[in-house]
Amino acid sequence: MLSIALQSFLLIPLLFFGSLGLGNSLSLSTSARWVVDMASGRRVKLSCVNWVAHMQPMVAEGLDKKPLQDIASKVASLGFNCVRLTWATYMFTRTQPVKFTVAQSLNSLGLGEAAIGIVSNNPSLFNLTLLQAYDAVVDQLGTNGLMVVLDNHVSRPQWCCGDNDGNGFFGDTYFDPEEWLQGLDIVAKRFSGKSQVVGMSIRNELRGPRQSETDWYRYIRRGVKKIHKANPNVLVIVSGLNYDTELSFLKGTPLGVNLDNKLVYEAHWYSFSEGNRLVWKTQPPGQVCADAIRRLEDRAGFVMEGDNPVPMFISEFGVDQTGENPADNRFLSCFLAFAVERDMDWAMWALQGSYYLRNGQAGFEETYGVLDGNWDQTRNPKFQERFRLLQEIIQDPRSDTPTYHIIFHPLSGLCVRVNENNSVEASDCRDRSHWSYEGGQAPIRLLGTGLCLGVTGDGLPVTLSSTCSSEQSNWSIVSSSKLHVAAKDVEGRALCLEINSSNSSTILTSKCVCSIDDNNCDENLETKWFKLIPTNLKLN
Repeated sequence: MLSIALQSFLLIPLLFFGSLGLGNSLSLSTSARWVVDMASGRRVKLSCVNWVAHMQPMVAEGLDKKPLQDIASKVASLGFNCVRLTWATYMFTRTQPVKFTVAQSLNSLGLGEAAIGIVSNNPSLFNLTLLQAYDAVVDQLGTNGLMVVLDNHVSRPQWCCGDNDGNGFFGDTYFDPEEWLQGLDIVAKRFSGKSQVVGMSIRNELRGPRQSETDWYRYIRRGVKKIHKANPNVLVIVSGLNYDTELSFLKGTPLGVNLDNKLVYEAHWYSFSEGNRLVWKTQPPGQVCADAIRRLEDRAGFVMEGDNPVPMFISEFGVDQTGENPADNRFLSCFLAFAVERDMDWAMWALQGSYYLRNGQAGFEETYGVLDGNWDQTRNPKFQERFRLLQEIIQDPRSDTPTYHIIFHPLSGLCVRVNENNSVEASDCRDRSHWSYEGGQAPIRLLGTGLCLGVTGDGLPVTLSSTCSSEQSNWSIVSSSKLHVAAKDVEGRALCLEINSSNSSTILTSKCVCSIDDNNCDENLETKWFKLIPTNLKLN
């Protein structure tokens, strides 16, 4: 007889990682709330990382640290299938940047050490113009099978963003709408023959005292038409107001532009969005998470719903990858639970472990960078384990497979599985088991068997049980955050799933704390945060 673990293994689905091979004919479109490959109709999930090229040097960061081909290969090896590559309008519209070489740009800023680094690691790029070097980055990403989203990040090359930095909204000091439109046209045409360029983000983080809905409609409508006319093959990705957090005005007045199923909206979400970093650090984390998700869905996520749904691309989220920021740590667990459940398209901030120049400092280190300051390793040693499920496609809009579930633990990035000894444990999500759950108070059944999860007692491991009708095998999703999974023991006490803090592979049940209402609970209960992720991927 096959072990339960082997039975579960045989039910592992044909996984769609979204890492669609890049052939010459790749062109993306939208179908309801999904991004799809036009030729096959198959879903493609944008699992991207942001790579900065919009700063003062106007050169993609890190080329002084590693060869371009090594960086592109590293991006692909980390499970990303896409790069959101930033650019500044002036790079393409102003005479000096257009003519400047990489060498001239770096030397003009006194970045001698960076110049030496590029000569050592990427000598073929050193005497190219800035635009030729940008082309080379796009080409290398395509060679490595990576899709590219070109993001108009700023007009004048500089760090982004502030309310009064002159780059925030149409008509600001450095943000001439006509020059911006000219830049969109130039870039759309320049990359129209490159199939790896699948999208263009129209403008990053509109903001500041000048912003208005009237001007947003006026210029965004012109911008999307400009891109679509110049390159009808790319997705046109549209941001809202208030640092890409606000699109709710579309509920009253749609954009009203026909882009032949090429329109995507984007939003940004950080712990500090809307000034909430202190809230994440000091307030009840379950309540903060639930409130933040409600706000995001009300202000931006609603575009995925209704009669005319459109894809939502979380084009920036990120955290301090050192793990030393409590607000970011709590935010990340909440974000992963949300984004995996809804199977979002996304782009992490950011790839770069360092900058040539930021805030007047050469070699400035980026703690939000996936890579370390030398561009050698991931800053977080468990990076791939933590983000693996986020990178996968979870929902296939063409599948007729009935919905089943993955049990996901966002704090660790692990999934629940039954091992070869028929014990329940937390494991890398590549080795997950699959479960059925009807909602309400019901058993969580191991798919393809007559077994279900069962409670044995407070502080004891969760088990597999063949008695699925007892209270000890009937589970509910509890708390306002909907991140606690509870059943009752023989004494009627509510016990919640929890990963053992001293052994991350062991899943226990322990007394539920704040499980009915976590709005006034100051305890950090992330070890008890589990999410039942619905999926309909085809099974073997």
